[in-house]
Amino acid sequence: MGQTAPGSILNAYGFDGLFAERFEPYGEQGLLPARVVVEYQHIYRVVTEGGELLATVAGRLRHRAGGRVDYPAVGDWVGLRRIPNTTGEERATIHGVLERKSRFVRKVAGSVVAEQVVAANVDVVLLVMALVDADFSPRRLERYLVLAHESGARPVLVLTKTDLCDDLNDRLSAARAVTGPNLPIHTVSRPRDEGYDDLFAYLQPGQTVALLGSSGVGKSTIVNRLAGRELQRTQEVREFDGRGRHTTTHRQLLLLDGGGLMMDTPGMRELQLWDVDEGVEETFADIEDLALQCRFPDCLHTTEPGCAVLAAVEAGTLGQDRLESYHKLRRELRALAARQDHLNRQFEKRRVRAATKAFNKHAPRR
Repeated sequence: MGQTAPGSILNAYGFDGLFAERFEPYGEQGLLPARVVVEYQHIYRVVTEGGELLATVAGRLRHRAGGRVDYPAVGDWVGLRRIPNTTGEERATIHGVLERKSRFVRKVAGSVVAEQVVAANVDVVLLVMALVDADFSPRRLERYLVLAHESGARPVLVLTKTDLCDDLNDRLSAARAVTGPNLPIHTVSRPRDEGYDDLFAYLQPGQTVALLGSSGVGKSTIVNRLAGRELQRTQEVREFDGRGRHTTTHRQLLLLDGGGLMMDTPGMRELQLWDVDEGVEETFADIEDLALQCRFPDCLHTTEPGCAVLAAVEAGTLGQDRLESYHKLRRELRALAARQDHLNRQFEKRRVRAATKAFNKHAPRR
């Protein structure tokens, strides 16, 4: 199946030449292309050339899935087959997920060692953080940047609630120390209606812009302002701490009148990272560059002599808190890798034990 005609629904939702090529094997099976716009529990709302459908994962795909990462996520392009429905609303089954050009992956909350795709096929990610005391955290920003750099999408920082911030310049400097000199930073204020015009530049036809951030920082307000109407429900800011109240309850991909696509996501109360070595290297490029100047190539940047990273901390050109955050993330990733190795060994033992038991059961007796 070739690329859809300009002006088609799928074209508006970002079905370009790349995804048309990736869809060809599914088209040969008689499947239809669709994009996931909402994910509910065990059911998805998808957009096809003929309109929206509710879809579930086909049994064969569920059987082949190695984990949650293999299931569809909001933003995914999928191959599906329509099924008859006597209730009046058409349904479909999803038989395959196209290779993603970008994906936001985090470890699932809690003690379970598994990865979860938060959003897929995003072009630009707006990392939204409020400037009020309760929400502004350079350390949390580092974690979001690691996730964004690892995803393959272009990160942009949006700082909200400038009207409640008395030390804007200091906070901008603190944010810039984390982002580096080249990442775009925008500031917005809802009561003053300031800063939103700069965000329109990211809304290009067929391009997907996602918003990530904690609860109550103003993501839904940004969606509504850029859409020109209330697409997402918002609640008033609490007077005692300046925080908004969480309103978005599920991830949703929205097609705006101007042609751009926006993905609003629920606030992340817990952001555990997953396999983000490259994201850490890019987010902490200042430390990684300094590490190249260390006397020993395997320097841990703790107590080693000739450590350029520690020398930068001593000279005041690198913050001690930033180095501690770097060490913390590295420890977290090492611990995750160790748990994955342990679980893999346990799984292999169980597999061998089951295979041996089955062999012994059916082996001919002498």
